[in-house]
Amino acid sequence: MLLGMPLSEVAWLVLLIVCGGALVGLLSGVFGIGGGAVIVPVLFEVFRVLGVPDDLRFQACIGTSLAIIVPTTIRSYLAHKARGAVLEDVVRIWRVPSLIGVAVGALAAAFAPSAVFKITFAIFAAFIAIRMLAGGDRWSLGQDLPGRGVLNFFGFLTGLVSSLVGVSGGAISNAVITLYGRPMQQAVATSAGVGVPITIAGTVGYIIAGWPHMGELPPLSVGYVSLIGVALMAPVSSYTASFGVRLAHWMPRRTLEIAFGLFLAVVSLRFLVTLF
Repeated sequence: MLLGMPLSEVAWLVLLIVCGGALVGLLSGVFGIGGGAVIVPVLFEVFRVLGVPDDLRFQACIGTSLAIIVPTTIRSYLAHKARGAVLEDVVRIWRVPSLIGVAVGALAAAFAPSAVFKITFAIFAAFIAIRMLAGGDRWSLGQDLPGRGVLNFFGFLTGLVSSLVGVSGGAISNAVITLYGRPMQQAVATSAGVGVPITIAGTVGYIIAGWPHMGELPPLSVGYVSLIGVALMAPVSSYTASFGVRLAHWMPRRTLEIAFGLFLAVVSLRFLVTLF
């Protein structure tokens, strides 16, 4: 027995988390995302088995997801930066508004029902998925990136959604950058850079938010962050991120767009299913 669970069940949960971590790393490198769309549902089942209360379980998934994503996003960003694909000006402009979005999102999540945020994200993801699958060159908001004011808004939106669903914001920042005429490889690389401050700030925020509920959360948790989940999934996902980066720079642009569109469609469906 370990933590009140049979060893065979513990072994299965460990295997599930490790496999999920490998997939998370690949997704991060290929699409510039932190992998929260994979981490959150896996952890939701793990925390259900551990008996985490329903009213705290999703918050624990989000907090732990953000913590797991931190090393993966950093590794992905550095790998893309080494290839010269990161739009550093965009990363700098989005840094402050995205952090404000993280703070506002964490505050809003404490009062609004989770269904509101799931529906919003599902609709947005579906819209961008359709754009990618239909052919990105026919959808455009401009031939170059907008001014600082518009970019600040998109940065805020990226941080806001990220803090509500436990992701690094790659789905949103990728869509914005490609809609303004930049190649997918640059969008992926820049999204990874934007995700670094988002995931770090989000992790700190959920540690603070979950501190009053420490006694009701899984063993070895710090606020809404499970150290067990981080210890098992983060090293694996960080290691496999470099393989995803290689795939992103090897795949043709149209293939990458189709793959990203299919990914977002799956993410959209996943959030819609959780509403029923």
